[in-house]
Amino acid sequence: MRRHSTSVYDPDKYFFQEGQYLTEDILYSWLERYDKEEHPLGLNPALGEGETSEEAERKNPKYLSHIVEQNYLTKTDGEMVKLSGISIAIAMKSVYRFQTEVGGPYYYQEISKNKMLSEANKIADEVLKRIREIEGLEKVPVMMMIYREAPQSSLVPGNFVAKTNIAGDESSIGDWKEVDENYVLFPSNNAEKNYSDTSATLSDFEADVASYFPNYVSVIGKGFYQGEELRDLTIDIPVSFYGKSELIGFTQYVYGLVLSGFPNHYNLEINITSGQNQEALIVREAGEEEGFVHIYN
Repeated sequence: MRRHSTSVYDPDKYFFQEGQYLTEDILYSWLERYDKEEHPLGLNPALGEGETSEEAERKNPKYLSHIVEQNYLTKTDGEMVKLSGISIAIAMKSVYRFQTEVGGPYYYQEISKNKMLSEANKIADEVLKRIREIEGLEKVPVMMMIYREAPQSSLVPGNFVAKTNIAGDESSIGDWKEVDENYVLFPSNNAEKNYSDTSATLSDFEADVASYFPNYVSVIGKGFYQGEELRDLTIDIPVSFYGKSELIGFTQYVYGLVLSGFPNHYNLEINITSGQNQEALIVREAGEEEGFVHIYN
């Protein structure tokens, strides 16, 4: 969220502050299902009717998951600061998980991206309307973003899918700009089909690791893409070591593989772990020929 906000609020000119206006009470009231009597401010749809409780939940899933506020301040002539912009992220579900009775089984309802965007647009319009009614936010520029959460079972996070800017003198949302970014799990069917180059690099890397240290568990990669471009790749290698010297030798070997086998046009991070403990860290920033290696005590 801060990464996207810097495209509007230049870090050289703006100071960051956690959200100060949308209080916990406000947000909880907005996240409820709408109920005229009990939750008149709820932004999730009313439950509605169905032949069963499960059918009613599936027909009217809770789309909205979270709302996050960030504030951006600038200096005044008297070296004081004033609020000069806010960012709002609206987090939407991709899968609605629910129970029909306490202690009962969980059910899951998938939410298509198109349906999610349709509901997010309506929610965003209402959120902006309410923001403009809060003292101090009547004329403040707003950057608004829509975030699509990954399913709870996913090993990679969700991603932002759209954003828009609302000037301080505007009270309605114009056009949304699509955000083309994605997190990818390696190995996976999606990665093999759509990101074959990185999949092949990690497959070769895993084969080299296995040839040196057959007791390793697996190599798991998480890539962050903007469009078709890989920006960040994080790799986790869980291994059981019998001593410090073995750890040092393995880390040196993996670092050699980094230098010889991975392109340097993206940020790379490798975490070597044993059980619940992190044993070593290898980091190489985009554009750098060499990286940083740290072995934990």
